Amino acid sequence: MKKILVTGARGQIGSELVGKLRETYGMSNVIATDIRKGDEAEEVPFEVVDVTDSGRLFSVAKEHNVDTIMHLAALLSANAEAMPKVAWDLNMGGLVNALEVSRELDLQFFTPSSIGAFGPSTPKDNTPQDSLQRPTTMYGVNKVAGELLCDYYHYRYGLDTRGVRYPGLISHVTSPGGGTTDYAVEIYYEAIKTQAYTSYIGEDTCMDMMYMPDALDAIIELMEADPSKLVHRNAFNITAISATPEDFKYAIQKHIPEFELFYNVDPIRQQIADSWPNSIDSSAARDEWGFKAKYDMDKMTKEMLEKVAGKINVKDALF
Repeated sequence: MKKILVTGARGQIGSELVGKLRETYGMSNVIATDIRKGDEAEEVPFEVVDVTDSGRLFSVAKEHNVDTIMHLAALLSANAEAMPKVAWDLNMGGLVNALEVSRELDLQFFTPSSIGAFGPSTPKDNTPQDSLQRPTTMYGVNKVAGELLCDYYHYRYGLDTRGVRYPGLISHVTSPGGGTTDYAVEIYYEAIKTQAYTSYIGEDTCMDMMYMPDALDAIIELMEADPSKLVHRNAFNITAISATPEDFKYAIQKHIPEFELFYNVDPIRQQIADSWPNSIDSSAARDEWGFKAKYDMDKMTKEMLEKVAGKINVKDALF
């Protein structure tokens, strides 16, 4: 990779990935795009691009002479379930357009999949890299179709497509964006602000999670990996932490002993969570391109509490 176009650059992953890529490859070599500019001044280069407009996406990619597209523009799980037709049009239409632009310009291509690509009939514990995928959500259907499309473009056209299946992502930089695992971000903010949190996910619900710095490193490591060693190429299982809300509570209480966790389960998001694995096997990513997460629950929790406390100006935080 030498010059990279990022779609969905103002989203959960993109807002942090762009900075990481610019640190690694240089400011002018990363073109951030999104459907709209933010209220604040954007760091350039930035282009307004609606990924459902294939002509606009093509012209921006060609104008900037990029060699890679990282396609992140998508509607996340809970929002996708609330607006399934919108999710299909954006998630699938945008993906096909990005793949077509990459094919026409012979670009390297990355897009993330998710543990949402699995369903209730998938093995729940240590879910294999290659396993039954019958999701029961529109988001999951989109992700399975996306994995297959990326495989198709690689085998049919020789396009260098690569991707990972993300678990729930945890960040102190961006606000939750409509995902089922958003509680794992919200809980840290409420721990700092009120020393209490009410979870919409049940106490015994186990899901895989990952701290955002590990998620960003994984993209760069995969995209820089030797292609001859990539057996799977797309949709690599990656994970760092398998946890329930109670696990987050105990980790937070090591720093804030008075923290309390309550429950008011949201049936829709709980149903989505129940259809996902408890834990996934990331050995293929480890073996094929050396994936290894750096953050476990305790290390992540300490840093999240420190960063959140600083972000919301809590003067007497004990971290």
